[in-house]
Amino acid sequence: MPAGRLRMRWAVLASAVLLIALPAGQAIAETPAPDTIIHAGHLIDGVSRNVRDKVSIVIRNGRILAVQPGFVGTPGAAIIDLSDATVLPGLIDAHVHLTETGGGGNRIAKSVTMTPLDMVLRAVPEARHELEAGFTSVRNLMAPAGIDIALRKAIDDGVIPGPRMWVSGMALSATGGHADPAGGLIPELARPDMTGAFEREAVIDGPDSARRAVRVQHMRGANVIKLMASGGVISLGDDPNAQLMDDDEMAAAVHTAHELGMKVAVHAHGKRAIDAAIRSGVDSIEHGSFADAESYALMKAHGTYLVPTLLAGVAGVEFMDSHPGVFEPASVAKAKAVAPVMVHNLAAAYRAGVKIAFGTDMGPHGPNQAREFQIMVQQAGVAPIDAIMAATGNAADLLGATDDIGSVRAGRYADIVAVRGDPLTDIGLLQHIGFVMKGGVVVVDRRQGKVVE
Repeated sequence: MPAGRLRMRWAVLASAVLLIALPAGQAIAETPAPDTIIHAGHLIDGVSRNVRDKVSIVIRNGRILAVQPGFVGTPGAAIIDLSDATVLPGLIDAHVHLTETGGGGNRIAKSVTMTPLDMVLRAVPEARHELEAGFTSVRNLMAPAGIDIALRKAIDDGVIPGPRMWVSGMALSATGGHADPAGGLIPELARPDMTGAFEREAVIDGPDSARRAVRVQHMRGANVIKLMASGGVISLGDDPNAQLMDDDEMAAAVHTAHELGMKVAVHAHGKRAIDAAIRSGVDSIEHGSFADAESYALMKAHGTYLVPTLLAGVAGVEFMDSHPGVFEPASVAKAKAVAPVMVHNLAAAYRAGVKIAFGTDMGPHGPNQAREFQIMVQQAGVAPIDAIMAATGNAADLLGATDDIGSVRAGRYADIVAVRGDPLTDIGLLQHIGFVMKGGVVVVDRRQGKVVE
């Protein structure tokens, strides 16, 4: 008898003997993994504005099983002692660009010398850096050639470390608008690989074109849509105050996205674009620089979130001052005009009671993105607990993921971070996260010198 058949017969016989030996109705069970219990000295849970002291967070199979008062223990459970720390939900950045070129240098030159393959290789370490900084979930708003979609899949499959990702693929832009990949380039430099199928499908003109573009991004694997309603700051040849996407185009895109179960984020600096986008039913306004009292009233009436991205404005101007010549003079002038307005806008929106979600607009090699908290608190007057809520419960609500992330509550993923000290008295501590857990797995514990491999 061939050896293969003999091995198969022995395997079948062994299985039969084992089943006979088991009592009737008893199944073969795997030994369950032991629970993990975090002893939190102080807990900001992402739901309540109150801080709880001496709390135990019980974790099983990557999710939070229970949150109990006092420091409890169960036989066989692994204890993580954070009794000297403040524990929070994993942070959420609702506006990142992990696949941007980053690292300084002339952006126009990079647009004609870097390929999507170059970008994805740079995005891999950036995803890891994002997670190690305590941002366990992000919303990546724009990437060429489906890079962010592939990045999300690699993280979900455990191929590379990184945060949970919501991704837009290409942002949808009107012809010549803020995200038109050919914008600012002469036709001879509009390379086919950078203005190929993915990119051409994202440049819209008219409601029918908008509907198709949303459907294509969904088909490609995007799970959020980004629209470019106004001109931008660092792009060439467009005005941040100008509404570049018409009302009917936005309305068609929003309706189609919502029918497909996708939220819609809208880049909008100028008031006309902001107000039109809100009326069309978008879920968030990104930047919102020149909004006013009427805009805030519309946001509150429609439940629209503001994602202020202050760090992009403040740090962008700092970078331009320290690296002259990297950006075109027109872009520098726009940045210096818009940055202070962005801070003022958040202060006014916060006082008006607009819902705020944390977002930095940062890409690779940028400043510590948790500096956004400091700008929100120290320059825009946001209360520290509200700045933290913007990056936890509020951001999770914007993403439509409150059942999974954004809070330390039973049933949620065990996405947890911790800092020594009190971030409510020193918000800058969030730039020095010492402990990061994603899905019940410790990826950073700087007290033990441990960082994910």
